[in-house]
Formats: sequence, structure tokens, C-alpha cells
Amino acid sequence: MAKIDFLAKELDLLREQGLFNTIRTIDGPQGAWFVADGKRVLNLCSNNYLGFANSPLLKKAAKQAINKYGVGSGAVRTIAGTQTIHLELEKKLAEFKHAPASIVLQGGFNANLAVIPTITGEGDLIFSDELNHASIIDGCRLSKARVVRYLHNNAEDLRKKIKEEMKDARRMLIVTDGVFSMNGDIAPLPDLVEVADEFGAMVMVDDAHGEGVLGEGGRGIVNHFGLEGKVEIEVGTLSKAFGVVGGYVTGPQVLIDYLKQRGRPFLFSTGLSPADAAAAVAAVDVLLQGDKLVKKLWANAEYFRGGLKAAGFATGESQTPIIPVILGDEKLASEFSKTLFAGRIFAQSIAYPTVERGKARIRCMISAVHEKKDLDFALEKFTEAGKRLGVLTAERSSVNSGNRQNI
Repeated sequence: MAKIDFLAKELDLLREQGLFNTIRTIDGPQGAWFVADGKRVLNLCSNNYLGFANSPLLKKAAKQAINKYGVGSGAVRTIAGTQTIHLELEKKLAEFKHAPASIVLQGGFNANLAVIPTITGEGDLIFSDELNHASIIDGCRLSKARVVRYLHNNAEDLRKKIKEEMKDARRMLIVTDGVFSMNGDIAPLPDLVEVADEFGAMVMVDDAHGEGVLGEGGRGIVNHFGLEGKVEIEVGTLSKAFGVVGGYVTGPQVLIDYLKQRGRPFLFSTGLSPADAAAAVAAVDVLLQGDKLVKKLWANAEYFRGGLKAAGFATGESQTPIIPVILGDEKLASEFSKTLFAGRIFAQSIAYPTVERGKARIRCMISAVHEKKDLDFALEKFTEAGKRLGVLTAERSSVNSGNRQNI
């Protein structure tokens, strides 16, 4: 196929720049440890925050749903694809989020594509954090609204941009990630809501990495800041802390009713499988019963972050179980990841276009299924790799284990 041979040169260029992504293959379920490319390694890469991806309770629920409903929903939700398990999940999610209603979609990416172009269009203004997720960016592009980016987590810059741009705007929407997936920092949601109220703008938060992590029992960033009823739209995912796959939107009943009539991913794509829906119901039930797993997740994250800092690594502005080790150079980050893997640590490098050029990193994702011995092993291997590759000096890399808190 000579017409597409140019792609081979593009791939070679990615390899030269250290931007070629090595996709490893996992053999078995997600957990603290698994087999990747034939090697048993410690998993520091997945979004399985609470360990639900291999939960016996969730697996049992999924199997029971297959026996009752079959393996697929068989149609789009608006024709013959809405099963009682979908409605049960939507009711359960609304209860969990303390929201009037919810709608379930095929993924978190699809949830953003369902909301943004449906409620905004030509003549509208969208104010988007400059580090928002790709799904938000794509949703904004599809909307045909004018998009204005404001400085990351900077409410004052947002206020300034609204004042400059709002003339003749039909409607205005402020949209932000709740937890930023590459930095692990949290949006200043109270400040953003204050600005929105000042100018009559709607607020939408994509809390993909906050669900199951922030707030009471993992209810997310809106609950975390006590803003329930003050944020018009919350987008979440079932594909991270909930351990399954899917996305959802919660908000006022009128919003959910309208999305079911006009949200294109809902209208034109087959509904969530019964097994996924049932497993997600089981995950929400666990969180409704208590916050033991959430507390373990945070204890693990604080311990690991403290150990990395003590070793001399830069972890940026992380406030959550997403803990980046900032390295800068793309080739260095790629080599660092390979060195870790050789030492049985699975922690992939993240580089452009996921982050800006010159800001490559190893992004660590901590889980409630990690034990202290796992984290100590990881800290040891990170320190060894840091010394070997010149990231750490001998002085900075001494780790005083006596300074670490027990978990």
C-alpha cells in the first residue's frame, strides 16, 4: 500500500524523538501485581484506584447479569437497548452523587461528547481550562461554540477572559477537569463556581479521576467542596475507580431528559453491556456501604509521594493518587520506564502529545490494593533507576525510611 508508506517515516521519527509508545500486553486481571509481556511486575500504571477491576463481588454481579440479560444490550438505548439494569445503574449513580438524575453512556470520552455539543452551539462561549482532557477539547470542537482557554486552575484569569469575551454571547459554559490526569492536581471548583455565578455561566466538571477518590465515600469533587446543587453538570466514568467501563452524566432532570433525546453518543451507539452495568451497580453499592477502600487509597498515595520526595524526585503539583515523576526529556523518560520494567516495575512514560514537549514524566497511579511492601519495593527501584540514569545525585537520593509514615 504505497500510498500510506509515509507513515513508516512518521513512526521512525517518533522513535528518534523518544515519543514511540511501547504498548505492553497484560496477561491476567488487574491488581497490585500482574504479568506484562511475560514478566511479573508491580503495577503502577492503571486507573484501578480501588481494586474493583478484579473484585469478586463485581465479577459475581457481572456473571449473574449475563445469565439474566445476555452478553449485549443489542441496540441503541433509544430503540431496544435500554434494559432494567441500565435504569437501576442510573438510579444508583444519582443516589450516590446526591443528584436528581443521571444518564449512562459507553465511556467517559463519550459522555463529554454527549454533553458539550448538545447544550452549546454557534453564538455560545465555552471557557475551558488549558489543561483539560482531550475528550473535553474534542467536545468543544464539535459544538461549534467559540472556545476561550483560561490559564490552568486560575480563576482570576477566567474572570478576566469572561469580561473580555462575553459581549453578545448567547450562553456561557465553564468546563474543567476535576482532577487533572497528568498532574494529579485538583481544580479550584469553589472559585470557578463563584466566577460563574458572577456572570451567569453554567459550570461543567469532568470528574473522571475524582470519582471513587475525592469526597465522602468517593463521591467526587463537587461533594468534596460541598458544592452539591451549585454545579449544573457532572461527568464521570465507570472505567477508572469503578473498575468497569462506561461513562455517565449527573445533573438536573431536565438536562438528563434532553441528553436522552439529543445526545448523539446516546442516540447512535449501542448501550452498555449488561455485565458492565451490573458490575458498576455492585461497585456503587460497595461505596455506599463505607469508605474503607478510599481511605486505604489515600494512605497509600501519601506514603508513596512522601517517599519519592524524600528520594529527591520532583512530583509537581500532585494532590491525589496520581503522582507524576517529572523528568522533562522525552528520551530520558522512555529509558527510565524501560529501566523500571527491567526491575519489575510497570510504570509507563508519558510524553507529547499527552503532555507538553519537555515535560515528559513517569505517571504513577496508586491503588488501594497496594501494600506497604509493594510501595517500598517501588521506591527502591525508582531510586536505583534515578541514580543509574543521572536523575538523582547521591546526596538527593538518600531515602530515610524513618521519615516515612506507616500505612
